Amino acid sequence: MTRDGFGLRAIAIGGFAAMLMAAVPAAHAEDKVVVFAAASLKDALDAVNKACAADVGDAATISYAASSALAKQIEGGAPADVFISADLDWMKYLSDKKLTRPDTEVKLLGNEIVLVAPKDSTVETKIEKRFDLARLIGDGKLAMGDVKAVPAGKYGKAALESLGVWSSVEGKVAQAENVRAALKLVSTGEAGLGIVYATDAHAEKGVKVVGTFPEDSHPPIIYPVAQTADSKDKNTLAFLKCLRSAKASALFKEQGFTVLTPSN
Repeated sequence: MTRDGFGLRAIAIGGFAAMLMAAVPAAHAEDKVVVFAAASLKDALDAVNKACAADVGDAATISYAASSALAKQIEGGAPADVFISADLDWMKYLSDKKLTRPDTEVKLLGNEIVLVAPKDSTVETKIEKRFDLARLIGDGKLAMGDVKAVPAGKYGKAALESLGVWSSVEGKVAQAENVRAALKLVSTGEAGLGIVYATDAHAEKGVKVVGTFPEDSHPPIIYPVAQTADSKDKNTLAFLKCLRSAKASALFKEQGFTVLTPSN
């Protein structure tokens, strides 16, 4: 796979994300809660959304993408009611611009980052200080989210820097616009290894976990949620309440997330 091949795939995935964004404004006309959520939440949040529909009044319309892209969309005026970020930084970005309602913000979930390979790979390693990741990658690629913007990419880079191996693999990194796009590169064999959330690896049968990054090698992985400042839907608070319900917590845990807030 050439560099151009990776670029074409990124463009295609970007176009799909753009289509999801374009579909959001119509949802308000249908009086549904509109949620912008980190791509890594898709499997779990789809299940939670279905379970919460009766409590909220209807299923929410959810748009998934990188937290960075979603925050910029909200800043640009996209009509979202709820924002769920994969890190605290992008929530703070919106909060500092007074685009969220701070009294509704809670730290909802936790996660881990793991090194994954295609399911038929023979790669084995122990993730520790100065482990030879460059040798494991060889002439292939290491798929990650954009290390400057996508939370999973930022966590991954921080871990590799902490372990003393970033400089040896930086030139082998294939950066994707969100963590699910990075996961796809590995599951299809276009990248020999990737750094994704443990929950992503759980959801994708085409990859296997090679190792888990030490918790102290990167900042804590926290998913905060908040209502946006411009939210108009009367059912938004009901949706936020259901996210913290016992049934939602069970579904998040089933997908491998750590629930950080007590159930209502």
